Amino acid sequence: MNRKRLIIFSGVALVIVIAWFALVSENEVSTQITAKVEKRDLDILVYTSGHLEAEKSVKISCPKEMSNRSLRIYDLKITDLIEEGTYVDSGDYVGALDHAAVEEQLKKAKEEYKQMLEGFEDAKMDSNLTLSNIRDQITTLTEDVEEKEIILAESKYESPSTIRKAEMEKEKAKRKLNQEIKGYQLKKKQELAKVKRKALDVDDRKKRVGDLEKLLAALNIKAPKPGMLIYAKTPWGRVTKVGSTVNMWNSTIAELPDLSRLISKTYVNEVDIAKIKVGQKVEVGIDAYPEKKMTGEVITLANVGQPMPRSDAKVFEVKIRVHGSSKELKPAMTTSNVIIAGSMKEQLTIPSDAIFSNDTLQYVYVDRGSIEKQIIAIGDENENFAIVKEGVKEGETLLLIEPENDEEISLSGVEIYQKIEQQKEEEKKKKEEELAKKKAAKKPAGMPMPGGKGKVVVINK
Repeated sequence: MNRKRLIIFSGVALVIVIAWFALVSENEVSTQITAKVEKRDLDILVYTSGHLEAEKSVKISCPKEMSNRSLRIYDLKITDLIEEGTYVDSGDYVGALDHAAVEEQLKKAKEEYKQMLEGFEDAKMDSNLTLSNIRDQITTLTEDVEEKEIILAESKYESPSTIRKAEMEKEKAKRKLNQEIKGYQLKKKQELAKVKRKALDVDDRKKRVGDLEKLLAALNIKAPKPGMLIYAKTPWGRVTKVGSTVNMWNSTIAELPDLSRLISKTYVNEVDIAKIKVGQKVEVGIDAYPEKKMTGEVITLANVGQPMPRSDAKVFEVKIRVHGSSKELKPAMTTSNVIIAGSMKEQLTIPSDAIFSNDTLQYVYVDRGSIEKQIIAIGDENENFAIVKEGVKEGETLLLIEPENDEEISLSGVEIYQKIEQQKEEEKKKKEEELAKKKAAKKPAGMPMPGGKGKVVVINK
């Protein structure tokens, strides 16, 4: 009897459990997460991360002596640099450039100067010797002329032919003397020019030695004013540090930022950049201090995008001025920025989770007694809601999860899709017309050719 009761009770319990599971399953199937189409105020927000920089800073650059082209030293390595974040006073040691490279050039320059100086002395001695020999020759020729004049004077009682011969000898000696004097003047100018060139070479080598000594003395870099030292960054993001090369085209070694005026440098993707305008308000969070909330505003945005690493997408640089200051804030700290790109009142909105899409259109699932797949046209949106322009009405109920029988639900609102496509075509046509007008405006104006046939195109160069 007890066994029979046990079997009956077990059967009843099993039926109850099966019925409970069936009821729960039925309720789960019939339960669907929904949301209403409502009017609300909508803020268009763009979220970005960035890092702090000083809006203004004093640059610590390589010595101005490196700009001297005659030194033939175009770049130098940084061999020493104090730790980033160190507070320095005016005149404090910051770092050093490669002394060995300059010392090697200085050694060569001194050797060249010595050789040039010896060459200059040799040139002076050679010139003096050459000119002295010519002067001796002139003296000899002068004496020869005098001798010929004496012979002529003594021959006045001789025959006419003897006298004529003496006169010819005298004239010949004079011509030779005059030629030698003229040759001496020319040779003197040549020798003076040669010595002058050697002197200029000596001065040039001496100046190079002096300039290299000045550069060598300037290789220890000093702080121009008090402040916190921050390593410089190149435009492509590399940090200047020990081992980096500096030159007159990339001369910044470090910076002393003005910490009272900070900016957050960030990058916005090409999809959102059209929403960003100068002057927009920004909520700035500091990742290192989550409790610290600050405000700011957009001050600049780049006109030209740059590619993201390992991606085809492009981003645009945006700078945000941070309002206020704090001793806790340091350059290079990471910021979380919320740019308020717009604020609209009483807009008809739907949750972003209610929007579904395929390759060509966007739609929602509307509960109108039966579930309908409704094509919609949306406008601006933020991370939670989107403004709906067409397709649904205020108060209608939307599904947030795609129904299991999606393929059986018919599509409504094809005319909305056609309208959207038509607007796209009109915008495309308008852009093409504007582009054609710009091209036509760049073409040179024409003028009629003589005879009335064709035009002569005048091109201004």
